[in-house]
Order: sequence, then structure tokens, then C-alpha cells
Amino acid sequence: MEFNKTIVLKNGKECLLRNVTADDSEEFINMFSVILGETDNLLTYPEEFKYTVEEEAEFLNNKHTSEFAIEICAVTDGKIVGTGGFDPIDINKIKLKHRAEFGICILKEYWGLGIGKAITEACINCARQAGYSQLSLEVVSDNENAVSLYKKLGFEEYGRNPKALKLKNGKYQEFVLMQLDL
Repeated sequence: MEFNKTIVLKNGKECLLRNVTADDSEEFINMFSVILGETDNLLTYPEEFKYTVEEEAEFLNNKHTSEFAIEICAVTDGKIVGTGGFDPIDINKIKLKHRAEFGICILKEYWGLGIGKAITEACINCARQAGYSQLSLEVVSDNENAVSLYKKLGFEEYGRNPKALKLKNGKYQEFVLMQLDL
């Protein structure tokens, strides 16, 4: 599934939203490693992210050539500053192939510029085009900006997991489970 769109950010700069490709693998790894160190709102600590450029290239190539998944990156200031995408829950099971799971991350210095909203809207539209009827996500409950954005875009809360993530310091983070009927 192909995606390519230029948007104007809240700071007036242009931002290209496009498919991530295998050629982006090294930059993608570097960006994702920085993001993992900037927030506890993702599933992985930086030292746990151990993909090689070759492994990441294969992963990104599979996403780029898939009819059922997508990974969209945001490019501004000459670099990839964020990414979001969806994957099928299980495209091979009749009872589950209508559902996809969404995830997103953005470099902290680019928060609040409209990138998250634009990537989320792009993924919603692509999920519809791919034939899904439900898009779901899990978001840390303390991530109020993200929860608010998802609600504005039509996602509804259907539950919570109070001990979804356990941090190194022993504290837990709660997930808000959300879904959007497409």
C-alpha cells in the first residue's frame, strides 16, 4: 500500500508523510533509539532494541510491500522525525482478519506540531482501504495528549490494564485500551 502526502506543521514547516522503505533502515533505527530514550510510553527500553540494519531493512521492506500493513514516516528538517503504522491482528484467521493494531512514535522535539494527528489520520484511511473494520491501540494512561487525540479521532476506550508495563523502578503503567470502528 503506497502513501505519500505533504502537510504543513503548526510551525509553518512542510512535512512529508510517506512509506518507510528498506533504504530508511539505518535512519529509522537511529530515530527509534532516540525516541525510546525520551519516553516511558513505549514498550521497549533503548538497550532492548537490538535490530541490525539488515534486519530492520527486511522488516521495513515487508511493511512496504504488504497489502495488510503499513509504516508511514514523517520527514521534516531533512530527517525522519516520527513513524506510525498498523499490522493485522491475524490476517490468516477468519475471526480476526477484520482487525488491525496501530502504533506511533515521534521525536520529542516534534511533539505538538500536528505530526501525530496526521500520521494517525493517514493510518486510519489506509486501514479502511486495506479492508479492516476495526483499528485498536494501547496507550499509557498518563499520556494525556495521546489519549485526547485518539478520542478526537473517534477511538473509544473499551478497557484498561492497570499493570500493563512494569518499569525498571518497579512501578507499573496503566494501558488504556482503545478501538475505532472503521
